[in-house]
Amino acid sequence: MHTISYVTVDVFTSTRFEGNPLAVISDARGLTDAAMQKIATEFNYSEVTFVLPPEDPENTARVRIFTPTMEIPFAGHPNVGTAYVLGQRAEIFGKPVGDRLRFEEKAGIVEVSLKRSGGSVTAAAIRAPEPLSIGDTITTETIARCVTLDPGVIVTSTHAPVFASVGLNFAVAELNGLDALAAARPNLAGFQAAAGRQTTSGHDFSLFLYVKTSENPWNIRARMFAPLDNVPEDPATGSASAALSAYLVSLAPDADRNIRVTIEQGVEMGRRSIIAVDVMKSGGIVTDVVISGSCVPVMRGEIVLQD
Repeated sequence: MHTISYVTVDVFTSTRFEGNPLAVISDARGLTDAAMQKIATEFNYSEVTFVLPPEDPENTARVRIFTPTMEIPFAGHPNVGTAYVLGQRAEIFGKPVGDRLRFEEKAGIVEVSLKRSGGSVTAAAIRAPEPLSIGDTITTETIARCVTLDPGVIVTSTHAPVFASVGLNFAVAELNGLDALAAARPNLAGFQAAAGRQTTSGHDFSLFLYVKTSENPWNIRARMFAPLDNVPEDPATGSASAALSAYLVSLAPDADRNIRVTIEQGVEMGRRSIIAVDVMKSGGIVTDVVISGSCVPVMRGEIVLQD
């Protein structure tokens, strides 16, 4: 019987069965692209990662990330969770595992720092692989149709709904309160129409909605919908959180500033997640974006590939 081992972790949480689940195949040698996609579809998590030896021996590993429908170039919670899993090991592909890892991904090199407590890995921080890029604006009517809301609840005073990316592209839009955020319901026809008109990179049209808290504009509640990727709602989206945080800091009037943005996501799903994003800005330009969060192990087992 041919089997391959996996581990699952809940990411961006310290509480088991909260946060965003991730399956990690820590040695994916011998798997075809088609097999990886079938495994990801079988898990039906928002992402599954497959770890392979690096092409450059200076790096730690090559990491491939699959949603239930496609491979994507970068994502936040898969990198945090994969780093956490590999950090539990003494070595990976014959090399010792230190506190700093480098993952080769389609979007570029992802640098990772492990955080330990009492000798055990508890969290990880990753550096976004690409600089902030801003794409086309999106009409409020398009956003409203995607999530069955009135266009009037979409706030445009800070920015219009727009595509933003630091490695993976998302539509981001601000809402006027938690009631509107809670009322959002994905409408597949709206997403299909939006994807037909707008251009994204790396995956299908995905929408990140957020509300700033009244106490602190850098504390944010968010929801992410990607029904075209078979992810009706995602409980924690590090790549979207990073893109939004970088964009908001870029819009702030200060030319030089280091800001920590805290994003709470997944509350409406019963899977509360906390994502920390540190954004560095110099001379009016965002120069660095670091995503960090805790993890907790959940399951381990074997996938049967052949009887």
